Amino acid sequence: GSELSGWAMGRWTYEGIDLNHNFADLNTALWDAEDNDLVPHEFPNHYIPIPEYYTLANATVAPETRAVIDWMQRYPFVLSANLHGGELVVTYPFDMTRTYWKAQELTPTADDGVFRWLATVYATSNLAMASEERRLCHYDDFMRFGNIINGANWHTVPGSMNDFSYLHTNCFEITVELSCDKFPHVSELPAEWENNRESLLLYMEQVHRGIKGVVRDSDTGQGIANAVISVDGINHDVRT
Repeated sequence: GSELSGWAMGRWTYEGIDLNHNFADLNTALWDAEDNDLVPHEFPNHYIPIPEYYTLANATVAPETRAVIDWMQRYPFVLSANLHGGELVVTYPFDMTRTYWKAQELTPTADDGVFRWLATVYATSNLAMASEERRLCHYDDFMRFGNIINGANWHTVPGSMNDFSYLHTNCFEITVELSCDKFPHVSELPAEWENNRESLLLYMEQVHRGIKGVVRDSDTGQGIANAVISVDGINHDVRT
């Protein structure tokens, strides 16, 4: 049966690389700098550069991962979701635990309120998640938490795309676990689409939430590229 294929089925590439853990770990560098009181005056709290070891030709980085990173660097995405299967829950960064030896630990970002909002928008409008008659997929009762969870508080994922998007680009990204079944049968796909259609539309609409506009030179009126915008109380800047 398709529900019995195992969580790891389909996770590895032909080269034997797990794409779910293949992005550069920028978390550790940020947290080390925070512990040494270097952020943000000596170490950035956003647009964290990719470490040199990760860019070497012999680094264990899949061509698919390199291609996605190149894509993210060319286009200034601000909102994203990556779609997984095997559970009914929406997770949000950080995905990696701050205490490196812990398998689970609440590890919020500086934008935790925004991430919780984004996850809630998807979870509350998803027909399968919002159903009062839904069963547990496995043993985790995510319904107690509104079907959202901090990724690291579920299980640690070093090198996740969510964390990389947040720390290396302007993009806020969540993970949507779409279904208890990792591999739905073809006959089930129309129902899966109905479960997620409104959620996807409402989620995309969230790009209009918050502050937006153009940063201009006060003398010439020209837009300023790469202007760093800081918000009081949030130790994570964004750039135009």
